[in-house]
Amino acid sequence: MSDAICHKCNEAISQRIVTALGKSWHPEHFACRECGKPIAESTFNIHEDEPVCSDCFVQKYSGTCFACKRPITEKTIKALGNTWHEDCFICNGPCNGSLVGTSFYERDGKAYCKSDYEQLFAAKCAGCSKSITDNAIIALNVKWHKDCFKCKKCENPISASTFAVEDNKPVCTSCSA
Repeated sequence: MSDAICHKCNEAISQRIVTALGKSWHPEHFACRECGKPIAESTFNIHEDEPVCSDCFVQKYSGTCFACKRPITEKTIKALGNTWHEDCFICNGPCNGSLVGTSFYERDGKAYCKSDYEQLFAAKCAGCSKSITDNAIIALNVKWHKDCFKCKKCENPISASTFAVEDNKPVCTSCSA
């Protein structure tokens, strides 16, 4: 005779036994905590240390993907205050690449990879038109890379805080004299 006691009815189990979650049950008592239907599948979900059938788990406990609005039953990505399937957490820029396991940038509640974010939103240099991702020089009401802020005439970098202006372009003090 078995010493096992059913977790549900507290009676001795003498025939078939279901052992899960460190507890024992009569097979008919191993049931979903939500709907009460016996769980016959070999895999099941758990909520508050009790078994939950797959249907109830999806309806009550699984998150919904922010992108596709379907239930999440596997790995969940939590980002930007929402939950996502791994396949749905992608860059909102032109590349549409996966952002799983990488750093990303946020703008208006949307995620972007570094490259697309810089291409779409970073300030552009008045000298070379490329994105400025580090410190910038602000002169003539625009931004410049340090190496792009050059004299219009001799093309040497302008490092002093004084310079002249011709045709809305900087000119070093040597060339303006």
